[in-house]
Formats: sequence, C-alpha cells, structure tokens
Amino acid sequence: MASPHEVTRLLKKWADGAQSALDALIPLVYAELRRLAASYMPSESPGHTLQPTALVNEAFLRLAGRAPDCENQSQFYGIAAHLMRQILIDHARNRYAKRREPFCAPKSG
Repeated sequence: MASPHEVTRLLKKWADGAQSALDALIPLVYAELRRLAASYMPSESPGHTLQPTALVNEAFLRLAGRAPDCENQSQFYGIAAHLMRQILIDHARNRYAKRREPFCAPKSG
C-alpha cells in the first residue's frame, strides 16, 4: 500500500499537468477504489449489470480528463466515491428509461 504522502504528491503533480503522475497513481489507488466499488454493489437492484471493475474503470475515464481539485488522498477517495455513486445512479436511470420507452406501433394509413 502506498503512503498517503506519495498519493498526495502524485495528485498534485497530476493537477499540475503531469500525465505520468496519473499513470503512477492508478496502481497505488486501484485496490482501494475497487474495494469501495464492491461495497456499493449489494445495495444495487437485482440484475444490475455493472461490475466493480467496470465501475472503477468508468470513474477513471471520467477523472482522466482533468485532475480533481483535492488536497490529499482522503479528498481524492471522497471525490472518486461520489463519482462512482453518480455513475451507478446514471446507469440505473438509463436502464429504467429503456424499460419505460413506449412501444412504437405502426401508424395506420
């Protein structure tokens, strides 16, 4: 496990624009993010299709565009956790929206 100081250092370098810092950060925080993602799964509805690994990957994709504004490791995990919860909400909304789409009957001429 990486020291909180190392994670914070990499977060600051990433915020300063160093893409290599993100590459170094991912292996240091991945296990904790996956643990967080797995902890959200039991509360999801039956038949939920998003897996913890996919949830973490989606969070990283959303984060990769720009470094989050955080001062330390704890804030980063908080931001990532919030983002993962938002991804789960979006995923559920999309699934329910597809169920509610009206049946398109052919028009009578």
